[in-house]
Amino acid sequence: MKTDWVPFSAALLLTGALALALGSLLIPSSDGGTDTMRIVEDQGGQWMAAAAIYLVASVFLTLGLPTTLVLLQGRGRTLGLVSAVVLEFGFIGTAGYAMLMVFFRALVRTHTIVGQAIDDVAQDAGLRVFLVAWIAGFVLGELLLGLALLRARTVPRWVPLVLILHVVAVVVSTLLPDPVGKATILLFVAGMAGIAITATAAPPNQRWSY
Repeated sequence: MKTDWVPFSAALLLTGALALALGSLLIPSSDGGTDTMRIVEDQGGQWMAAAAIYLVASVFLTLGLPTTLVLLQGRGRTLGLVSAVVLEFGFIGTAGYAMLMVFFRALVRTHTIVGQAIDDVAQDAGLRVFLVAWIAGFVLGELLLGLALLRARTVPRWVPLVLILHVVAVVVSTLLPDPVGKATILLFVAGMAGIAITATAAPPNQRWSY
C-alpha cells in the first residue's frame, strides 16, 4: 500500500519542476552587464515574476524530493540518498538566486549600480562561488539521481536517460542557440514527471525489465 504522503509530494515535485521551467523561460536573454541592466529597468515586472517563480520552484522541489526516495528502496538507495542531498543544495541555491534577482532589481531601481559597476559586481568572488556551487550542485545531483534510478530499475528507462541528457545539455549549453538552450529545461520537467507518475501509480518495489 502506498504511503499517504506520496501523491502530495509527487504533485509538488512536478509543480516545482514546471515552475522552474517557467522561471527559466521568463528570464530575458542578455549579452552583458549593460544589457542586463536595461532588461531589469525595462522589463522589471517580468524579472520579478521570474524571481518569485524561482522561489516557489525551490520550495516545491524541496517538498517533492522525498518522492524520489520512494523509488530507491533497494538497489541504488545509497546513491539515491547522496543525490537527494546534493540536489537539495541545488534547490536551496535556486531560492538564493531568486533573492539575488530581487536584490539586483533593487540596486538598479535605486541607481546604486550604474554603467560598468555591474561588471564589477559580476566579478565578485563570493557571487561567482555561489553561482558555481549552485549550478554544480543542481547538475551533479541530477546526474547522480539519474544513475541511481538506472541502477534501481524502478522507473521506465527513459526517465533517468532524460535526466542525464539534461545534464549533458547544461554542460554544452554555451554551444547551443539560446532558444534551444532554454528549451532543454523541459527535459528536467519530463524526468520529474516520470518520477512523480511512477511513484504514485506503481508499488515502490516494482521493477522494470531493462
